Amino acid sequence: MSLKKVLLTAVFTFSVGTTAAKAETVADAMASAYSHSGLLEQNRALLRVADEDVAQANAALRPILNWSVEAERSFSSGASVSASNSITAALSASWLLYDSGRSAALVESQKQTVLATRQTLVSVEQNVLLNAVVAFMNVRRDSDIAALRQNNLRVLTRELRAAEDRFDVGEVTRTDVAQAESRLAGARADLAVAQGNLMASREFYAAAVGHQPKALVAPSRLPNTAKSLEAARSVAVQGHPDMQTIQYQVSALDFAVRAAESAMKPSVSFSAGLAQAGNLSANTNTTAGSFGVTASGPIYQGGRLSSVVRQAIARRDAARGALHATRHNIRQGVGSAWATLLAAQAQREASARQIRAAQIAFDGAREEASLGSRTTLDVLNAEQELLNARSAQITALTTEYTAAYSLLAAMGLLNVDYLNLAVEKYDPEAYYKQVEKAPALKSKQGQQLDKILRSLGKE
Repeated sequence: MSLKKVLLTAVFTFSVGTTAAKAETVADAMASAYSHSGLLEQNRALLRVADEDVAQANAALRPILNWSVEAERSFSSGASVSASNSITAALSASWLLYDSGRSAALVESQKQTVLATRQTLVSVEQNVLLNAVVAFMNVRRDSDIAALRQNNLRVLTRELRAAEDRFDVGEVTRTDVAQAESRLAGARADLAVAQGNLMASREFYAAAVGHQPKALVAPSRLPNTAKSLEAARSVAVQGHPDMQTIQYQVSALDFAVRAAESAMKPSVSFSAGLAQAGNLSANTNTTAGSFGVTASGPIYQGGRLSSVVRQAIARRDAARGALHATRHNIRQGVGSAWATLLAAQAQREASARQIRAAQIAFDGAREEASLGSRTTLDVLNAEQELLNARSAQITALTTEYTAAYSLLAAMGLLNVDYLNLAVEKYDPEAYYKQVEKAPALKSKQGQQLDKILRSLGKE
């Protein structure tokens, strides 16, 4: 099958064959993208990684128990040969009683990191939903433009036939026919480009949403954004996930500085041990035990600890600088999205007026050409202006809706909750609550976690 036939088949399948398919709205596309996205699954798993860091930090504050068993055979040779077999079983326990707040600071630091990672997940969710909107509107735009080009091809075919008929009776010259032929050839080329763009948009849609586009329904209204630019910026600076991510990161690094400073201070730990040794050859048993409290602290470690403190402070300062830059980037993003939305709305309104005027001009030029007061070129130029106006309106509508959702994303509101999408929402706290206290593997809670992880791995 030739490329031309493939392109024509794709357009026909979308514009005609999908009429029997279930209608799909932009909300449906976003819901499918939310459920389909592997990027969201990846970042949900990374959030669970951060959750486990809290569990591990909490575990450092608890007693640690270990066991060991040692079997030994010893022998000697010389004037006489002797051998003995022994076995030793031991239990040991240790517990950090005090470390100047270092472990507690590390726990708080990991908790702030979890909150930052949750906001990163929200930011990824925004990107996934925005890609779905862009894919939806691009398919709508390219299918409409392809249909427009197809209709233009039919119009120009009729214009060529009319020019040939008028040439046969001597009303026009060969030049008029050649001009109509040239426009028709250009229309075929434009149609091929439009069909190719539609095929590319359909593939992007399938990647973003999870399936090929069906009968896409044009959005009926724009999403609710903000009444003014300053109101949009205020919402964005206060609640954008990127802003909250860096704020939590700064807080986490503040606790990391405290932990680094605490490492230079004393710590106190408790330890205990119990061992039973048996000599199998002599049939004797020995039991020994010990317990004690140890206080320790650094005196001199070559300057490493003070370097670690300075490094932690520098990392926190770098995050504070990133917070300042992020605030400006968010304000800039809102301003750009707002300007794009206003420009698209103005273009849509202007293109509507342009279409009305161009339609009148085209109808008049065609009527006047039939009376001999207009040339074929005049008709072709009028038809081209009408085509350009309609194409501009299609593009403006696409840009307007895309810009509106981009503004929502810039404000930090492009999420499942704000849009009220019909999806099963992922709860970032559910797993955290299960692992925060670091349950043991064989405990009831640990077994429940094991089932959760197995179910997640099958999805």
